Amino acid sequence: MPDFLMEPFMQRALLMALALGPACGLLGVFVTARRMSFFSDTIAHSALTGVAAGFLAGFEDPTLPVLSFCIMVAVTMLWLRERTRLLNDTIMAVLLSVSVAMGVILLSLQRNRWAELDKYLLGDVLSVGWSDVAWAAAAAVAVTVAVLASLNPLALLAAHEDLAHVSGARVRLLNYGFVILLTLAVSLSIRALGILLVTSMVVLPPATARMLVHTLRAHVLLTVAFGLTGAVGGVLLSYPLNLPTGPTVTMTFGALFAASLLVARLRSPARP
Repeated sequence: MPDFLMEPFMQRALLMALALGPACGLLGVFVTARRMSFFSDTIAHSALTGVAAGFLAGFEDPTLPVLSFCIMVAVTMLWLRERTRLLNDTIMAVLLSVSVAMGVILLSLQRNRWAELDKYLLGDVLSVGWSDVAWAAAAAVAVTVAVLASLNPLALLAAHEDLAHVSGARVRLLNYGFVILLTLAVSLSIRALGILLVTSMVVLPPATARMLVHTLRAHVLLTVAFGLTGAVGGVLLSYPLNLPTGPTVTMTFGALFAASLLVARLRSPARP
C-alpha cells in the first residue's frame, strides 16, 4: 500500500469521494433526464453568498450557512416556476447572477477572508475534517434511501411531469424533495470540487453511463459505478502527480466520458 494512503488527510478525502461521488451521480441520472444541469450550477454558484455570509457571521466553518442559503435559493427557484410565467433558464440565470453579486459584495466587506476563497472556488478535499466526512456520509445515505424509495415516481416525473401528476404521483412533494436532496449533495461537494467544478460530479457520470446503456436500472447502476470511479480515482491520482485535487477529479470524469464515447462509437459505427 502506498505510504500516502496512510495519511489521515488522504483517508478523509477518499471517504468524501466514496460518499459523494456515487450520491451525486445517482441524483445526476434524474438531473440530466429533466434537463436540470443549469439548476445544479446555479446552486453551486449561490454557495458563494453562503460562504461569505457565514464568514461575516463569525462561522469558521461555513457549511451550515452554505446549506441554508443554497436551500433557500433552490426553493425560491421552484416557487418562481410555479407562480410566474418565467422560463426555467431565465429564473436560474436571475438567481445565479444576484447570488454571485451578493457574495462578492459580502466578501468585499471582509477582505481578510479573500485568501480562503480558493478552496471554495476550486475545492480542497485534502483539507476536509471529520465533520465534513460525517456530513457527506449522512447526505449519501439520505440521497440513496430517498432515490431508491422513489425510483419509479422519479422516473415517471423525468419522463413527463403531467403524466406523473395524472398517475397519482405527488409531483409537488417530489419536486421539492428532489431539489432539496440535490442542493444538499451539491453544497457538500463544494469542499471537494469547488463552486466552479462541482456540477461535473452531477452531470458527467450519468452522461458517461448514458452512452453505454439504454435501461433505467442499468443507467443507475453504471452511473453510480462511474461516480465512484471518477471521484476516488481523481483523488488517488492527484497526490502522486502533485496536481490540484478538484480539477483532477473533474478531468478523471472527463476521461471516462471520452472513453465511453469511443466505446459507443465502436459498438455502433456510423453507416456509410
